[in-house]
Amino acid sequence: MPALWIAHVTVTDADAYGKYAELAGPAIAAHGGEFIARGGRFVQLEGKERPRNVVAKFPSIEAAVDCYHSPEYQEALNHARGASERELMVVETSE
Repeated sequence: MPALWIAHVTVTDADAYGKYAELAGPAIAAHGGEFIARGGRFVQLEGKERPRNVVAKFPSIEAAVDCYHSPEYQEALNHARGASERELMVVETSE
C-alpha cells in the first residue's frame, strides 16, 4: 500500500536548510517518492504549529523508511539537524 511521508518543520537556519532541501528532493525521488505538498498554505487546527509542512507519497511504507535511512537522505539530513525543529512520520494510506 502507498504511504505518506509527513513533515512539520520550523526552519531556524535558512541557508543550511536550503542545502538540505536541495539534496533531499533527489533522494526522495530516487526511492519513488513524489511531493504532494511543500510549504503551501495551511490552517493549524490542533497541536504545535510549524510554518513549513511537507507531504510526499511513496509506493510503500518500506520505500519511505528505506529512503529515510539511505546514505543520500542521511547526507541531506545532516544539513537539517541544527537548522530546524521538525517532526517526521510515515503513515500507510488506505488505497
